[in-house]
Amino acid sequence: MRLGVLDVGSNTVHLLVVDAHRGGHPMPMSSTKSALRLSENMDDHGRITAAGAAKLTATVTEFASIAKTSGCVELMAFATSAVREATNSEEVLARVRRETGVNLKVLSGVDEARHTFLAVRRWYGWSAGRILNLDIGGGSLEMSNGADEVPDVALSLQLGAGRLTRDWLRHDPPGKRRVAVLRDWLDAELVLPAKQLLEVGRPDLAVGTSKTFRSLARLTGAAPSVAGPRVRRTLTSSGLRQLIAFISRMTAADRAELEGVSSDRSQQLVAGALVAEASMRALSLDTLEICPWALREGLILRKLDTDLDSEPIAGGPDNGLSGPIETVSR
Repeated sequence: MRLGVLDVGSNTVHLLVVDAHRGGHPMPMSSTKSALRLSENMDDHGRITAAGAAKLTATVTEFASIAKTSGCVELMAFATSAVREATNSEEVLARVRRETGVNLKVLSGVDEARHTFLAVRRWYGWSAGRILNLDIGGGSLEMSNGADEVPDVALSLQLGAGRLTRDWLRHDPPGKRRVAVLRDWLDAELVLPAKQLLEVGRPDLAVGTSKTFRSLARLTGAAPSVAGPRVRRTLTSSGLRQLIAFISRMTAADRAELEGVSSDRSQQLVAGALVAEASMRALSLDTLEICPWALREGLILRKLDTDLDSEPIAGGPDNGLSGPIETVSR
C-alpha cells in the first residue's frame, strides 16, 4: 500500500511518499518539500493572512497532485502549531478543503509528542529501555518520556525555534546580550517541564528528533545525510555550547552557507540551538542520540497498527492512543 503523508508546518510543507505494509517498516519512496513560512504570514491578531491562506491552498493542491501521480492510495494530511494556533484556523481549513478536496487535520501538541515517541520507540526497539525524546519544531517543543510505545508523559511547550526567533532574536546577528537573556529565560521556563518528565523515571536512552536536531548534530561533527539513516549520530552538550558561541555571531546568510543548514532554517538556527541546549541542561543530559524517524513515521506506524482507514488520525480516544498524558503550554 502506498501512502502519502503531507505535513504542514510553520516553515515548510513536506510530502513523504512511502510503501507501507502492516507489520513491516514503511519504505520511503520520495520526499518533496516547499517553503511555506506560515508563521511569517500572520497578522497582529493571530490570523493567517489572505496571502498566507492562498499560498497554503496552492501548495496543498500541488502536493496532492504529486501524491496522486506517485500512486498513493491515501493522503494523510495534517497541520501543526502554525495552523493550530491561528485564530482563523477553521476558516482557512475550510478553504483548503473546499478548493483542494484535502481534509487537513490539525494535530495537538500532545498528539505530536505521542506519535513522534512511537516512531522513536520502533526505531530503537524494546532493548532501548525507557526513552526520553525531544523534538524542536518551528512553533513548539515536544518532550516525552516512557517505557512503552505510549509515553508516560508527553508535553508540548510554545518554545519552537521560529517562534523564539520572532519574539527574541529579531536582530541579525542576534547579539551576545540578547542570547544571554533568552538563555536565562529558557532555563526558567523548563524547570517545571523537566521535573514532570523525570518524575516517571530517568531515561535509559535520550533522543532528539526533527530537522533542527539533525542540523545541530551535523554542525558538531555527525555524519552527513548521504551516509544513510543507519549511521549513529549524536549531539553532545559540550559540542552544542561551542556551536552556539560560533553561530550566534554569524548572520543568517552566513549560517545558510554551513553544511547541513538550508536558507529556510538558517534564521532560526540560533534559537533552535538555545532550546536544545536549555532542554539538555534542564534534564541533565550530556548526549542525545539523533533518530531519523519522527512525527510523519509515527503517524504511518499508528495507521498500520490500527488499520482504521476511516478514523481521524488525531484527537481523542478514537486515534488508538490512550494513557496518562500531561500537557504543559506557555
